[in-house]
Amino acid sequence: MNHEPLLARGLAALDFDISSGILDKLIQYLDEIERWNPLYGLVSAEGEDLVIKHVLDSLSPWRVLAELLASLDSSIARNGMATVIDIGTGAGFPGIPLAIAFPERPFVLIERLEKRVRFLESAITLLGLSNVEIRQGTAENEQEAFQCVVFRALRPFGDKKLFRSIWKKIQPGGALFAYKGRLMHARLELAELSEDAVLGNLAARAQIVPVWVPFLEEERCVVIARKA
Repeated sequence: MNHEPLLARGLAALDFDISSGILDKLIQYLDEIERWNPLYGLVSAEGEDLVIKHVLDSLSPWRVLAELLASLDSSIARNGMATVIDIGTGAGFPGIPLAIAFPERPFVLIERLEKRVRFLESAITLLGLSNVEIRQGTAENEQEAFQCVVFRALRPFGDKKLFRSIWKKIQPGGALFAYKGRLMHARLELAELSEDAVLGNLAARAQIVPVWVPFLEEERCVVIARKA
Protein backbone atom coordinates (compact mmCIF):
# COMPACT_ATOMS: atom_id res chain seq x y z
CA MET A 1 0.00 0.00 0.00
CA ASN A 2 1.13 3.58 -0.64
CA HIS A 3 1.06 5.03 2.88
CA GLU A 4 2.33 8.49 1.94
CA PRO A 5 -0.91 10.44 1.23
CA LEU A 6 -2.73 9.38 4.40
CA LEU A 7 0.35 9.66 6.58
CA ALA A 8 1.23 13.10 5.21
CA ARG A 9 -2.29 14.37 5.94
CA GLY A 10 -2.18 12.91 9.44
CA LEU A 11 1.19 14.44 10.24
CA ALA A 12 0.05 17.82 8.94
CA ALA A 13 -3.06 17.58 11.13
CA LEU A 14 -0.78 16.99 14.13
CA ASP A 15 1.31 20.04 13.15
CA PHE A 16 4.45 18.19 12.11
CA ASP A 17 6.72 19.73 9.49
CA ILE A 18 6.90 16.94 6.91
CA SER A 19 9.84 18.65 5.22
CA SER A 20 11.93 17.69 8.27
CA GLY A 21 12.24 14.09 7.03
CA ILE A 22 9.75 12.57 9.48
CA LEU A 23 7.44 11.46 6.67
CA ASP A 24 10.15 9.60 4.76
CA LYS A 25 11.39 7.78 7.87
CA LEU A 26 7.90 6.74 8.92
CA ILE A 27 7.19 5.40 5.43
CA GLN A 28 10.41 3.37 5.60
CA TYR A 29 9.35 2.08 9.01
CA LEU A 30 5.90 1.06 7.77
CA ASP A 31 7.44 -0.66 4.75
CA GLU A 32 9.70 -2.66 7.07
CA ILE A 33 6.79 -3.71 9.25
CA GLU A 34 4.89 -4.95 6.20
CA ARG A 35 8.00 -6.78 4.95
CA TRP A 36 8.64 -8.58 8.23
CA ASN A 37 5.02 -9.02 9.35
CA PRO A 38 4.09 -12.18 7.39
CA LEU A 39 6.87 -14.15 9.07
CA TYR A 40 7.14 -12.43 12.45
CA GLY A 41 3.51 -11.49 13.16
CA LEU A 42 4.47 -8.05 14.49
CA VAL A 43 1.02 -6.41 14.28
CA SER A 44 -2.48 -7.49 13.31
CA ALA A 45 -3.27 -4.21 11.52
CA GLU A 46 -2.47 -3.38 7.91
CA GLY A 47 -3.16 -0.62 5.39
CA GLU A 48 -4.94 2.44 6.77
CA ASP A 49 -5.35 0.85 10.20
CA LEU A 50 -1.59 0.47 10.49
CA VAL A 51 -1.11 4.16 9.73
CA ILE A 52 -3.95 5.49 11.89
CA LYS A 53 -4.17 3.09 14.83
CA HIS A 54 -0.45 2.62 15.30
CA VAL A 55 1.68 5.43 13.84
CA LEU A 56 -0.66 8.40 14.22
CA ASP A 57 -1.94 7.03 17.53
CA SER A 58 1.67 6.87 18.79
CA LEU A 59 2.33 10.47 17.74
CA SER A 60 -1.01 11.99 18.77
CA PRO A 61 0.11 13.17 22.27
CA TRP A 62 3.52 14.44 21.14
CA ARG A 63 2.94 18.01 22.35
CA VAL A 64 1.83 16.77 25.77
CA LEU A 65 4.91 14.56 25.97
CA ALA A 66 7.19 17.40 24.82
CA GLU A 67 5.90 19.60 27.64
CA LEU A 68 6.47 16.84 30.19
CA LEU A 69 9.98 16.11 28.91
CA ALA A 70 10.92 19.79 29.06
CA SER A 71 9.94 19.76 32.73
CA LEU A 72 11.93 16.58 33.38
CA ASP A 73 14.97 17.97 31.57
CA SER A 74 15.07 20.97 33.87
CA SER A 75 14.46 19.06 37.09
CA ILE A 76 15.97 15.55 37.05
CA ALA A 77 18.08 14.95 33.93
CA ARG A 78 21.75 14.87 34.89
CA ASN A 79 22.96 15.30 31.31
CA GLY A 80 20.29 17.85 30.47
CA MET A 81 17.97 15.47 28.64
CA ALA A 82 15.72 12.83 30.23
CA THR A 83 15.70 9.36 28.68
CA VAL A 84 12.38 7.89 27.53
CA ILE A 85 11.87 4.19 28.29
CA ASP A 86 9.27 2.42 26.14
CA ILE A 87 8.17 -0.71 27.97
CA GLY A 88 6.77 -3.65 25.99
CA THR A 89 7.37 -1.82 22.74
CA GLY A 90 6.37 -4.75 20.49
CA ALA A 91 6.93 -3.65 16.90
CA GLY A 92 8.19 -0.28 18.16
CA PHE A 93 5.03 1.57 19.17
CA PRO A 94 5.10 4.24 20.39
CA GLY A 95 8.90 4.32 20.76
CA ILE A 96 10.05 4.41 17.14
CA PRO A 97 7.59 7.07 15.89
CA LEU A 98 8.41 9.17 18.96
CA ALA A 99 12.16 8.70 18.46
CA ILE A 100 11.74 9.90 14.87
CA ALA A 101 9.74 12.90 16.10
CA PHE A 102 12.32 13.69 18.83
CA PRO A 103 15.64 12.91 17.09
CA GLU A 104 17.80 14.50 19.82
CA ARG A 105 16.07 12.64 22.66
CA PRO A 106 17.53 9.34 23.95
CA PHE A 107 15.09 6.41 23.84
CA VAL A 108 15.35 2.88 25.24
CA LEU A 109 12.92 0.31 23.82
CA ILE A 110 12.36 -2.77 25.97
CA GLU A 111 10.88 -5.90 24.39
CA ARG A 112 10.67 -9.44 25.74
CA LEU A 113 10.37 -11.47 22.51
CA GLU A 114 13.55 -12.19 20.58
CA LYS A 115 11.96 -12.09 17.13
CA ARG A 116 10.62 -8.60 17.78
CA VAL A 117 14.01 -7.51 19.08
CA ARG A 118 15.57 -8.68 15.81
CA PHE A 119 13.08 -6.61 13.85
CA LEU A 120 13.63 -3.54 16.03
CA GLU A 121 17.40 -3.75 15.70
CA SER A 122 17.08 -4.05 11.93
CA ALA A 123 14.62 -1.16 11.77
CA ILE A 124 16.67 1.33 13.78
CA THR A 125 19.74 0.50 11.69
CA LEU A 126 17.82 1.04 8.45
CA LEU A 127 16.30 4.28 9.74
CA GLY A 128 19.59 5.55 11.15
CA LEU A 129 18.09 6.15 14.60
CA SER A 130 21.24 6.73 16.65
CA ASN A 131 19.10 7.96 19.57
CA VAL A 132 17.49 4.53 20.12
CA GLU A 133 18.76 1.59 22.18
CA ILE A 134 17.01 -1.80 22.04
CA ARG A 135 17.02 -4.08 25.10
CA GLN A 136 15.59 -7.58 25.28
CA GLY A 137 13.86 -8.17 28.59
CA THR A 138 11.11 -6.80 30.80
CA ALA A 139 10.66 -3.71 32.94
CA GLU A 140 10.90 -5.84 36.08
CA ASN A 141 14.42 -6.94 35.13
CA GLU A 142 15.80 -3.46 34.50
CA GLN A 143 18.35 -2.36 37.09
CA GLU A 144 18.58 1.38 36.49
CA ALA A 145 16.06 3.97 37.62
CA PHE A 146 13.60 5.26 35.03
CA GLN A 147 13.27 8.96 34.25
CA CYS A 148 10.27 8.78 31.91
CA VAL A 149 8.36 5.57 31.20
CA VAL A 150 5.96 5.33 28.27
CA PHE A 151 3.83 2.39 27.22
CA ARG A 152 1.00 1.68 24.86
CA ALA A 153 -1.21 -1.43 24.74
CA LEU A 154 0.72 -2.93 27.64
CA ARG A 155 -1.63 -4.10 30.42
CA PRO A 156 -4.32 -2.45 32.53
CA PHE A 157 -3.25 -0.76 35.76
CA GLY A 158 -5.10 -3.60 37.47
CA ASP A 159 -1.97 -5.73 36.97
CA LYS A 160 -0.71 -4.40 40.29
CA LYS A 161 2.39 -6.57 40.52
CA LEU A 162 3.72 -5.18 37.22
CA PHE A 163 2.90 -1.56 37.97
CA ARG A 164 4.25 -1.68 41.52
CA SER A 165 7.55 -2.76 39.99
CA ILE A 166 7.43 -0.01 37.35
CA TRP A 167 6.41 2.73 39.80
CA LYS A 168 9.17 1.76 42.26
CA LYS A 169 11.76 1.97 39.47
CA ILE A 170 10.77 5.52 38.46
CA GLN A 171 13.16 7.91 40.13
CA PRO A 172 11.86 10.75 42.33
CA GLY A 173 10.65 13.51 40.06
CA GLY A 174 10.35 11.11 37.14
CA ALA A 175 7.16 10.33 35.27
CA LEU A 176 4.88 7.67 33.84
CA PHE A 177 3.18 8.38 30.50
CA ALA A 178 0.55 5.77 29.59
CA TYR A 179 -1.46 5.62 26.37
CA LYS A 180 -5.07 4.69 27.09
CA GLY A 181 -8.39 4.48 25.26
CA ARG A 182 -11.61 5.88 26.71
CA LEU A 183 -11.34 8.43 29.51
CA MET A 184 -13.89 6.59 31.63
CA HIS A 185 -11.91 3.34 31.41
CA ALA A 186 -8.74 5.17 32.45
CA ARG A 187 -10.56 6.69 35.43
CA LEU A 188 -11.88 3.29 36.50
CA GLU A 189 -8.43 1.70 36.21
CA LEU A 190 -6.91 4.40 38.40
CA ALA A 191 -9.74 4.19 40.93
CA GLU A 192 -8.87 0.53 41.54
CA LEU A 193 -5.42 1.61 42.72
CA SER A 194 -6.51 4.13 45.33
CA GLU A 195 -6.21 1.77 48.31
CA ASP A 196 -2.94 0.15 47.22
CA ALA A 197 0.03 0.96 49.47
CA VAL A 198 2.33 1.62 46.49
CA LEU A 199 0.05 2.48 43.60
CA GLY A 200 -2.25 4.71 45.59
CA ASN A 201 0.44 7.38 45.18
CA LEU A 202 0.40 6.89 41.40
CA ALA A 203 -3.39 7.21 41.29
CA ALA A 204 -3.39 10.30 43.50
CA ARG A 205 -0.86 12.08 41.29
CA ALA A 206 -2.29 10.97 37.93
CA GLN A 207 -3.59 13.39 35.34
CA ILE A 208 -5.76 12.19 32.44
CA VAL A 209 -5.35 14.19 29.23
CA PRO A 210 -7.63 13.62 26.20
CA VAL A 211 -5.80 13.32 22.87
CA TRP A 212 -6.99 13.37 19.29
CA VAL A 213 -5.87 10.90 16.62
CA PRO A 214 -6.45 12.05 13.03
CA PHE A 215 -9.06 10.00 11.13
CA LEU A 216 -9.97 8.00 14.25
CA GLU A 217 -13.40 8.32 15.83
CA GLU A 218 -12.48 6.27 18.90
CA GLU A 219 -11.67 8.06 22.16
CA ARG A 220 -8.03 8.27 23.28
CA CYS A 221 -6.25 9.73 26.29
CA VAL A 222 -2.95 9.60 28.14
CA VAL A 223 -2.38 9.13 31.85
CA ILE A 224 0.54 11.13 33.27
CA ALA A 225 1.85 10.67 36.80
CA ARG A 226 4.90 12.46 38.25
CA LYS A 227 6.57 10.71 41.17
CA ALA A 228 7.01 12.86 44.23
